[in-house]
Amino acid sequence: MQADQLQQIAQDIIRLTQTAGASSAETEVSFGMGQSVSVRQGETENIEYNRDKGCSVTVYFGQQKGYASTSDLSPQALRDTVEAACNIAKYTALDPFCGLADADLMATSFPDLSLHHPWQVDVDAALALAKRCESAALAVDHRISNSEGASVYTQSGAFAYANSHGFIGGYASSRHSISCSVIAEADGLMQRDYWYSSARDALDLASPEQVGQVAGERTARRLGARPIKTGQYPVLFEAPLASGLIGTLMSAISGGNLYRKSSFLLDSLGQTIASPLLQIEDHPFLLKGAASSAFDSEGVACQTRTLVENGVLQGYLLGSYSARKLGLKTTGNAGGAHNILVRSTGQSFEQLLQTLGTGLLVTELLGHGLNMVTGDYSRGASGYWVENGVIVHPVEEITIASNMKDMLKSIVAIGNDIIPNSSKLTGSILIERMTVASSE
Repeated sequence: MQADQLQQIAQDIIRLTQTAGASSAETEVSFGMGQSVSVRQGETENIEYNRDKGCSVTVYFGQQKGYASTSDLSPQALRDTVEAACNIAKYTALDPFCGLADADLMATSFPDLSLHHPWQVDVDAALALAKRCESAALAVDHRISNSEGASVYTQSGAFAYANSHGFIGGYASSRHSISCSVIAEADGLMQRDYWYSSARDALDLASPEQVGQVAGERTARRLGARPIKTGQYPVLFEAPLASGLIGTLMSAISGGNLYRKSSFLLDSLGQTIASPLLQIEDHPFLLKGAASSAFDSEGVACQTRTLVENGVLQGYLLGSYSARKLGLKTTGNAGGAHNILVRSTGQSFEQLLQTLGTGLLVTELLGHGLNMVTGDYSRGASGYWVENGVIVHPVEEITIASNMKDMLKSIVAIGNDIIPNSSKLTGSILIERMTVASSE
């Protein structure tokens, strides 16, 4: 199904809502198809196909809102869905903050952001890639004794969004990945780790051999974990985990958490919330970006924005509803942040280890020990003990703890080792000091 077909369906749905008497309405129609294969120990494990389509309709009768959705795009099903949304609206409470985003905020420019790169890889070819990936991982070290498998995934689809302001927009997109996870054993103890590569365009993926080699190296390095003494140490969050820290910050400045007063950064606009080294920008127009778009999920035009400058919070992430609740204006972030770019302070990963000196490198986090209201942070972790800038041995069964407000203000350095697998583009982040508790 093509993007123009989806746009026609979306326009038809808006006309149906107007016929039903809705004062305003919006709809999103989507279609996608994909393929996933996995192998384990050189044998085919899974072959999966997905073919999804769907439509969601939101109607407003004044300050009453109704919502319904369907996976059937036939004309009768669409009529039934609109009718269901209208019936629901009759029973909802009045909400003075609901409604479409303002008409003058709708996007009018739709640049090609190079988001659609279909990968014509058949099952046999995908299985061959997965086998190459797993073989590369198993060949890294003789102690790698087992595998959780390697996978190759490809997805392509399109969507259209329309509302009763007359806005209509949409685009096709794709996403592909290669991943591998293996198990190593020594002295009766086992460790596992993984690696993956993800991109809009298959040409931008790391090779299967590269993915497998990194997965194998990461797994073998974890063997021989030893305890460390409980204490306060510098902590370096490896880039994939650093993106999680930034994600927590994005949640704390998102409208939903702010108007519900469930954020540790309430009333922080214009305030220093982090080290002056922290610079964060929201870039919706990155070519091939994981979260690139010309408009948000309400049709509002996106814009490149500075969120944190020299540690000072410059802006929130708001959709129209949360903006109205807060007495502010939408920032074009209905549906969340776009591509978040954290500026590096220039150090390589090796230089970050030298700056750390003696402390902890964290490569895996366990559990969900964050209180979004207070910022209290406590997570199970594993990683490596570092002395004089050199990794000495792996560690596990430890807990790291602090408060997110203190952690942000204690950022010492941000690496240039950015891994382009997600929409949070950051290198490893070094925190000056955290409490590290060992099970010993």
